[in-house]
Amino acid sequence: MKTLIKQLVEFTALLVVLPAYGMYRLGAMLAGPDRAFPGWSETFSLLPGLTGQYLRRAFYSLTLERCGENACLSFGAIFSHSTASVGANVYVGSFCSLGAITLEDDVLIASNVSIMNGTQQHGTERIDIPIREQPGIFTPVTIGEGSWIGEGATVSADVGKHCVIGAGSVVTKPIPDYAIALGVPAKVIRFRNDELPIEQRLAEAEQLVKSVTDAL
Repeated sequence: MKTLIKQLVEFTALLVVLPAYGMYRLGAMLAGPDRAFPGWSETFSLLPGLTGQYLRRAFYSLTLERCGENACLSFGAIFSHSTASVGANVYVGSFCSLGAITLEDDVLIASNVSIMNGTQQHGTERIDIPIREQPGIFTPVTIGEGSWIGEGATVSADVGKHCVIGAGSVVTKPIPDYAIALGVPAKVIRFRNDELPIEQRLAEAEQLVKSVTDAL
C-alpha cells in the first residue's frame, strides 16, 4: 500500500511539473539549454518541504542526464548544467552548488557543498584581457558510489567509490576508492578497507625502500 501511494505521488508530481518542463524546452530551443536550465533549477530549488523534493525529482527526471529512483535533492540545491547525472538513492543537502557532474548511486552530499568542474574554468594566462573573456576548461567530475561529502566541502576533482571527505575540505586532486580525506587541500589520512593508518603504511614503505638500498 505504501509503495502504491508513493508511486501515485510521484506520478502526480510528474504531471504538475509538465507545464514547467514544456516552458523549459521552449526556452532551450530559443536560447539553448545552458541559458534556459539554470533559472529553472533555481526556481525548483526554492520549493520547500517534502512537496519540493518530489517536484524537484520529477523535474530533474525529465531534464538531467539521469535522476535515479529515491534521489533526494534538498531545498536550495542548484544544478548549473542539465548534463549532470544523479544516481539512485542519492542525497543532496541544502544549498549545494553542483555543476556538470556525476553522482553515482548511494552518494551522500551534506549541506553547503560545492562540486565544480575542475579549477580551470576561467583562463588566467593573459593580463590584457579580462578573466571573464578568457576561455577555460570544464573537467567532468564524478563522485563514486557510496561516497560521503561532508558539510561545506569544495570538490573540483573526482572522488572514488566509498570515500569520506571531511567537512570543510577542498578536493583539488582525485581521491582513490575507500579513502578518507580531509583538509585544505584534502589529503588521504587512511583507507576504509585498511585498518592501518596511512602514516604507518608510509613508514613501512620507506623502511622497505631503505632495506633494499642498504642491501645494494
